[in-house]
Amino acid sequence: MYNQPTSLETIFEKVEDYRKTTIELVTLKAIDKTADIVSSLAITIILFIVFASVALLVSIGLAIWLGTLTGALYNGFFIMAGVYMLIGLVVYIFRKEWIKTSVSNSLIVSMLKSNKE
Repeated sequence: MYNQPTSLETIFEKVEDYRKTTIELVTLKAIDKTADIVSSLAITIILFIVFASVALLVSIGLAIWLGTLTGALYNGFFIMAGVYMLIGLVVYIFRKEWIKTSVSNSLIVSMLKSNKE
């Protein structure tokens, strides 16, 4: 007698292969999305550090310059502190529109973008 697989066994084997392939595909897509998000986050962090360093040095330069204009060096630093306090207040007031919404939208777009690129 020949041990030929029945059509039901063949179907079960194909279903099992399909299940394994689907799981592997979902895993690879998740890894791709995670790598994309982490690399975008890393670039954002590096750019933030660079721009923060530049802003710090420019702020110190402006504070010293304003201090020499006002006659007392500490006055320039107080003026710059006041400017940054105003900027911080404006950012705090508009934090939902400017920061939360834009970050949420960029995460959603990166997670839902198609792989057709």
